[in-house]
Amino acid sequence: MFKGRSKALFIASLLITIYVIYLIVYFGSSIFVEDSAEALGGALATALVTPHMFILGLGGIFGWLGFFAKKSWAALVAAILYCVGALLFMIYIIFVIPSIILGFIGYSKQKKLNSSN
Repeated sequence: MFKGRSKALFIASLLITIYVIYLIVYFGSSIFVEDSAEALGGALATALVTPHMFILGLGGIFGWLGFFAKKSWAALVAAILYCVGALLFMIYIIFVIPSIILGFIGYSKQKKLNSSN
């Protein structure tokens, strides 16, 4: 499965996928509450986190594309999108930093693997 593919890129993509699924479940469930004040707060929180979720989800798609297609450019785009997503919601940056680091490492490893083949 990992022949000619970067393990770091796989781990970064997996972490981002799990994180985005967590965000969707957590903030998606906050909308469906009975109390109108809680619903308003949940909707506001979801609106603030949505750009962060979207950019990280897009980065995850590029990460998986880079992993399965062995494309180093897609891995670089994914790592850059992880950085942009982290900057969009600085409160949760600590959860994205490991994926950022692994994304750039995965990009360089994938580029080396592609050039050696």
